[in-house]
Amino acid sequence: MTEQARFPGVFIHESSYVDDPCEIGEGTKIWHFSHILGRVKIGTGCNFGQNVVVGPDVTIGNKCKVQNNVSIYAGVTLEDGVFCGPSCVFTNVNNPRAEIERKSEYRKTVVKRGATIGANATIVCGHDLGEYCFIAAGAVVSKDVAPYALMAGVPAKRIGWMSKAGARLGEDLVCPIEGTQYREIAPGVLEEV
Repeated sequence: MTEQARFPGVFIHESSYVDDPCEIGEGTKIWHFSHILGRVKIGTGCNFGQNVVVGPDVTIGNKCKVQNNVSIYAGVTLEDGVFCGPSCVFTNVNNPRAEIERKSEYRKTVVKRGATIGANATIVCGHDLGEYCFIAAGAVVSKDVAPYALMAGVPAKRIGWMSKAGARLGEDLVCPIEGTQYREIAPGVLEEV
């Protein structure tokens, strides 16, 4: 059976592999040399670049973009509209050893709706990344991230706020792209007005 027959409305490059069972939503594209392992659920309208590995047991929402050389391991969930920049890294065990199997110790990582993870960023397992947060290129996230937080550095620290549209917010907390107003309702907690 061809990939087109298995997954109608989905583009899968001939150099990529998709294991069974797997669900892939219409309009999704999987490019060169990628591997989608079994028991993966992928939503509609997603785009996976070259050399991407997903799964097993990973859930990815609708309209996510996963750039080249990203591996999304068991324990990771991407909600709708998540962007994973080139070569960003997820982990799923805190203390791995080659000679000790720790599959029962996988820690969950949830990346909430609209979050952006920059190129070469590392997301240490067991943490949630809030809605529309923005992880700068090369950052190392080792704790939970608040919605709309702009995180940078090693270890990553909040250096500002980002709007849903992806613009850095100034002191007035107004998005310079859309004009949307935000407010800080508690120290380190932002919401859209």
